[in-house]
Amino acid sequence: MQKSLHIDANKCTGCLQCELACSFDNYGSFNPSRSRIKVFNFEHEGRKVPYTCTQCADAWCMNACPVDAIRIDAATGAKVVYEATCVGCKVCTIACPFGTINYVAETGKVQKCDLCGGEPACAAACPTGAITYVDADWTGFDRMRAWAGKTDTAPRVAA
Repeated sequence: MQKSLHIDANKCTGCLQCELACSFDNYGSFNPSRSRIKVFNFEHEGRKVPYTCTQCADAWCMNACPVDAIRIDAATGAKVVYEATCVGCKVCTIACPFGTINYVAETGKVQKCDLCGGEPACAAACPTGAITYVDADWTGFDRMRAWAGKTDTAPRVAA
């Protein structure tokens, strides 16, 4: 059974422990700018929302890569960037509709969540359970897709 990250934004306090854990696990330093997960601050709504690569089934980033630098990890199902192959062309960053692949100027390569080899540091560090690593069938993706596909007949009012 494949697993994936499940994010419950209602539980996020904006503590940034996920960003710190990610940067430390991947780079050995507590530097949120190097994190592969970001916590977005929606000030007007008073909400914090963690966001990272969703490991799409039809990974546009992987399909767009001209040098096959993004491949599926057989153990985790994660789409992983192989830095030795990556040429830093940034085509994957353009192809990703969610903006979760980032170019790293220092290395000239791209980075994205790789699920930490099956032990995501962000999930382990989250004190509120806003980020968990669960069976992929339990992430609610199908419910989100159904909700997104609903036709809203009520008029939208600009704020």
